[in-house]
Amino acid sequence: MVYYLTISLFKKTPKNETVCQGSVLKTVYQSSSQDTALQNLYLLDEKWGKKYPLAIKPWLTNWDNLSCYFKFSPDIRRLIYTTNPIEGFHRQVRKYTKTKGAFTSEMALLKLVYCAIQNIKEKWTMCLRNWAMTLSQLDIYFPGRLKLT
Repeated sequence: MVYYLTISLFKKTPKNETVCQGSVLKTVYQSSSQDTALQNLYLLDEKWGKKYPLAIKPWLTNWDNLSCYFKFSPDIRRLIYTTNPIEGFHRQVRKYTKTKGAFTSEMALLKLVYCAIQNIKEKWTMCLRNWAMTLSQLDIYFPGRLKLT
């Protein structure tokens, strides 16, 4: 949800002011505690809320849903707000297909998507930062749900 609200905020504000909001916005979702994050959200609202209410209001109204991930460790929080493998996969496939205006046949499209998947698979071997620690913390928060063999 953090990702979608961040994208929504950037779409509802001019690009020349996005940098300012982005740095303040990071202080909200990367805060060490829920209280600090809420204070930073109020600062964001104070600075930009009157000028861009449609961009800031969703953060305030959805705070209960957004703030639930603060009960986890920083590594797990980073995993929650930065990882969406399905959307990442679709984005990478679109990079290959959007450069083509039209396909001569459905088979041509399938061949291109197959080649794209082969190239994408090579990058899937990269691990997340602090993965061993994150995995052990996930096992603590969700005992018995992970098959660690």
